[in-house]
Amino acid sequence: MTDAGAAGEAVGESSGAADDGDPGAFAALGSEVRAALSERGFTTPTEPQRKAIPPLVDGENVLVVAPTGTGKTETAMLPVFDALEGEDRFGIGALYITPLRALNRDMRERLEWWGDRLDLDVQVRHGDTTDYQRQKQANDPPDVLVTTPETLQAMLTGSKLRTALADVDHVVVDEVHELAVSKRGAQMTVGLERLLELADGFQRIGLSATVGDPAEVGQFLTGDRGCSVVEIDVGSRLDVRVRSPQVQDGDEGLAGELMTDPDFASHVRYIRDLVEEYDSTLIFVNTRQLAEALGSRFKELDANIGVHHGSLAKESRIEVEDQFKAGELDGLLCTSSMELGIDVGHVDHVIQYNSPRQVTRLLQRVGRAGHRRDLVSRGTIVTSHPDDTLEALAIARKARAGEVESADIHDGSLDTVANQIAGLVMDFGDIRAMRAYEIMTRAYPFRDLSEREFKSVVRELAGNKVIWLEEETDEIQKRRGTWQYFYHNLSMIPDEATYSVEDVASGRDVGTLDERFVVNFATPGEVFIQRGEMWRITEIDEEEETVTVSPVEDPGGEVPSWTGSEIPVPYAVAQEVGEMRGIAGRQLQSGAPVDSVAREFTARYDGDADTIAGGLEQVADHEHPIPTDRDLLVEFRGRELVVNAAFGHKINETLGRLLSALLGQRTGSSVAMEIDPYRIELEVPRNVSATDVLEVLEETDPEHLPELIELSLKNADSLKFKVAQVATKFGALKRWRGRGSSGKFGRDRLMDALEGTPVYDEAVREMLHEELDVDGAAAVLERVQSGDLSVELLGERTPIGLGGRSAGQELLSPDHADASVIQTVRERIQNDRMILFCLHCQDWERKKPVKRIRDRPECPECGSTRIAALNPWADEVVSAVKAAEKDDEQEKMTERAYTSASLVQTHGKQAVIALAARGVGPRNAARIINKLREDEDEFYRDILRREREYARTRSFWD
Repeated sequence: MTDAGAAGEAVGESSGAADDGDPGAFAALGSEVRAALSERGFTTPTEPQRKAIPPLVDGENVLVVAPTGTGKTETAMLPVFDALEGEDRFGIGALYITPLRALNRDMRERLEWWGDRLDLDVQVRHGDTTDYQRQKQANDPPDVLVTTPETLQAMLTGSKLRTALADVDHVVVDEVHELAVSKRGAQMTVGLERLLELADGFQRIGLSATVGDPAEVGQFLTGDRGCSVVEIDVGSRLDVRVRSPQVQDGDEGLAGELMTDPDFASHVRYIRDLVEEYDSTLIFVNTRQLAEALGSRFKELDANIGVHHGSLAKESRIEVEDQFKAGELDGLLCTSSMELGIDVGHVDHVIQYNSPRQVTRLLQRVGRAGHRRDLVSRGTIVTSHPDDTLEALAIARKARAGEVESADIHDGSLDTVANQIAGLVMDFGDIRAMRAYEIMTRAYPFRDLSEREFKSVVRELAGNKVIWLEEETDEIQKRRGTWQYFYHNLSMIPDEATYSVEDVASGRDVGTLDERFVVNFATPGEVFIQRGEMWRITEIDEEEETVTVSPVEDPGGEVPSWTGSEIPVPYAVAQEVGEMRGIAGRQLQSGAPVDSVAREFTARYDGDADTIAGGLEQVADHEHPIPTDRDLLVEFRGRELVVNAAFGHKINETLGRLLSALLGQRTGSSVAMEIDPYRIELEVPRNVSATDVLEVLEETDPEHLPELIELSLKNADSLKFKVAQVATKFGALKRWRGRGSSGKFGRDRLMDALEGTPVYDEAVREMLHEELDVDGAAAVLERVQSGDLSVELLGERTPIGLGGRSAGQELLSPDHADASVIQTVRERIQNDRMILFCLHCQDWERKKPVKRIRDRPECPECGSTRIAALNPWADEVVSAVKAAEKDDEQEKMTERAYTSASLVQTHGKQAVIALAARGVGPRNAARIINKLREDEDEFYRDILRREREYARTRSFWD
């Protein structure tokens, strides 16, 4: 796309394009900006420009809510350029704050033409900006500075930059919805209040994707100082269809080619074909692991599709962005980072693989498509199992109807208060506590912060030697540790270690795991999904920060204990899925054919009859009371107990913790728990029954739920980990390294030391905010106890209750997964090097890769076949054999060498292969060799079993 073409899409419409407005909005701009617009050939503003430019020119605070690609950036910046053009000033006239560094690069590229044309200096500043460039900006400030929330924090403390910031008249916050739901955003709002202490006042402009409560996001942006909201209706311009591909002729062959199952092969084929129908397609997935797994399948098919996600190197991301923008790629497979306004040129279609989980996610993602001619955003949600399909149908309907989730603002985060108290001390040198409190509480997320809470944070910081508190004068002062603390905590994103994951079968790196996962979940024997495959943890080395894993042999028979960070499904979406089950269930159980019911659903939902019939598959097979939005079904068999509850992730997590804690307390045994938006799965002692669950739901006082949940959290590793993270932000720990530095004992001591402090209070608050919904769960208990929600008990498992077990496993095929694992083991062993040592002459010794060893090894010096095959680190065994006098240890080594040689003499290279395996000594090698089997794969399968056994027990032998 040419520069002019790119600008046409971003700025407005040329005279030949669709006209959804008039040039009146552009007429409100000054002559120089209008002349620049004319040079570009743009006469008609886009809808957001038409509605927002007039109040922006008048100096109002404005929040613009519109999809990506509708010219939001220029909506904000044309009036800002107009105000700055021709002014004589020393300092920075406007700040443009974005949540991503990649957006900084885009903004500079998009705004430079306007800066050059209007003689305005536009520059970027973030963590990677060179010292030379920083100094230059301090001495000669640009007119417009594009930056991040964290860099704003650093700028506010620099003496020269504070002078430059005093001239700021405009602050634009891009993707403000993204910041509103994070501590980064809460920190930024206080930063803007600190900026207000320098500047006389400034206009605040927010740019946002669709949110359910734009008025509150406007309050977040402005500190509740008044904000005009310009909102573009997205739902009416949304064309989204939900499709669940069916296996077709040829998909069986494709499955073999891709080493996957036919169902997943059909998804890959369908997405590939869909990409070929359009010029430029974004394909969104919910996790990086799935992006890699799907990307590898497209690569096998030579599909012209790139991969983009946050774990890739910056250079790799920029390369695929540029390739897609230039039209060199037909599709770009991406994760949530591409929801934001990174400029990748025109997009005419968006594919979402699997449910987007939330209405806002769907609108942000599909909203990236279209806008050039008919202003319609087109997208397809490709689903993979019944829950996924019903959920996607509900979300697509809600998106069209404008039923969008509210922004979940981080109100009153105390570690952010601690961070910004240090920032204020850095700004002023010393400041009265009540003055700092007044500045802090001007920021919207801290409007309800009490003086008591504020003072407790100040005292905690003083006790941690971050600041000095002069009690008599109520003054907070800078001390030697303030500077170091502040600059080590510029970001509110927690500092976490990363553990490398190593496959015991191949010795290769699988990927990485976040410290949070390792601390909260990882123990030997647990199963998780990474890179589209299932792995069982065999060992955790906390010092080396390494997790050793082995591939799961039969993925179809396993339930992954952890599948990565899931986007939580909201209550309203889960409830609609429950309602759909109820409506369909009543018809199906009265004898209506599933195809007929599915056709009726097409009148309300954006799916074809076949897709909807697939979504109703569990309901059609379910011959018991149907769990709905108003009916709970508790089913149990043996130690498995499932509460079918359509309340979404957070409420189910809260109820699950309650049930797990109280049932465990009753029996004196631990109760394992897994949840999804529609089920709470418990593994209970045999003396627990469904009636015990019913008693908890009927007898627990909803008013006591907050205390019960907090008690249930006290022994949770997740809270201990959170306390440690928050303690770092308070300066109580210099740097938190979850397990490797302190271990479980250290975390327990830390919890005991900090209970009753603002550190502990903030850790609990954050967990309640991010993972749980206590109020929602209390409302469920009230409804159960009033009879508004019915609860049925069933002494067997049902299709719906079992339905959650297949979620997330659609990439895996037991046969193919096993075959690929065995091939990996074979390749690794064939490339391993072994020491061959002649026990007859004891003169010949060679180190060779297994693949280069003869079927019947013999000594080239003496011709003997008495050859020991030893691991490459076994030099001491050779020395022991040669020793004239041997101690007990050397005798054992010698015996091992002769046993090895006996195996090689009898079984040849097969013995060498078995002896090359990790932790497989001569005795186990003999067992492996002597076992009767049908094929070579079984031989390697037995080797792998022995290696896994060794990996599990290695710490014992060591």
